[in-house]
Amino acid sequence: MFIQNNRSPGPGLVQEMNHNPVSEPALKCLVEICLMHPLDVVKTRFQIQRGGADPSSYRSLSDCFRTVLRTEGFFGFYKGILPPILAETPKRAVKFFTFEQYKKLLALTPLSPGLALSAAGLGSGLTEAVVVNPFEVVKVGLQANRDSFKEQPSAFAQARRIIQADGWGLRGLNKGLTSTLGRHGVFNMIYFGFYFNVKDAVPPSPDATLEFLRKFTIGLLSGTISSCVNIPFDVAKSRIQGPQPRPGQIKYRTCLQTMALVHREEGFLALYKGLVPKIMRLGPGTRIRTFRTLHTVEAF
Repeated sequence: MFIQNNRSPGPGLVQEMNHNPVSEPALKCLVEICLMHPLDVVKTRFQIQRGGADPSSYRSLSDCFRTVLRTEGFFGFYKGILPPILAETPKRAVKFFTFEQYKKLLALTPLSPGLALSAAGLGSGLTEAVVVNPFEVVKVGLQANRDSFKEQPSAFAQARRIIQADGWGLRGLNKGLTSTLGRHGVFNMIYFGFYFNVKDAVPPSPDATLEFLRKFTIGLLSGTISSCVNIPFDVAKSRIQGPQPRPGQIKYRTCLQTMALVHREEGFLALYKGLVPKIMRLGPGTRIRTFRTLHTVEAF
C-alpha cells in the first residue's frame, strides 16, 4: 500500500505502514458521528428552508438549536443518525481502496504528484458518492422531518416508503446522485491536492506537539476551503433529496437546475446555506477522522 523508500523505518513509520485505514476501530467512527450529527441536522435544516418569508424559518444558528430542542427534544438532533453509521464502513472501504488504485494508475502518467493526488481524490470521491447516496437520501428525509423523535419513522421504514413510492432509481432511493457526485468529488479533489502542496511548503517539526498542530492546521484549512467550494452541491443535494415545496410536484430535479433555481429565487448566498455548521464539524472531524487519510497521502 505504501511506497518503499531508502530511509530506515523507525517505530512510528513501521506503525504507519502497517496501518490499514479501512480497519479503523468502529468506536472512533461512532464517536465522530455522534459528536458531529447535531451539526449535520442543523446544516440540513438551513439548506432546505427557502427564504426568510416562511414563518417557520430559522433566524440564526442559535435559534435553530433552541427551536429543535424545544419542539423536538434532545433526540431531535439525532434524527437520521442510523444511515451514516451503516454507511461508514463501506464508505471508508471504497474511499481508501479506490484512492489507492487511482493513485497507482496516475503515477504512470506525466502528471505532477499534486495534480495526480487531486485527480485520485476526484475519482475516489465520485466512486464513494455512488455508495453513500442511498443512505444520504434516507438521512436527509429523516432530518427534514420536524415531528418529535418518537413520531418519526425508522430509517428502514423511510427507505421502504421511498422504494415503494418511487423505486430505486434517480427519482427514488438514488435521487440527487449528480449533486452527491459533485459534493464528494469536488471535496476530495481539492482536499488531497491542497494538502499535498501545502504540507511541502510547511516543513515538519521534530517536536510532537508542533507536528500535531502542523498536520491539524493543514487538514483543517484544506477541509475549510473544500467545504466552501463544494457547498453549492450540498445545498442542491439537500433540496433534491428533501421535501419538495408542494407535495406531489417535483421542483428540484437535477444538480445544475437546482443551483440555478436557488440562485434566481433566493440569491447567490442561498447556495452557501449551512456553511457555518458544516465548517464547525471540521475541527473535531479533522482530529478524529482525517489523519489516517493524511498518512496515505504522505506516502505518495
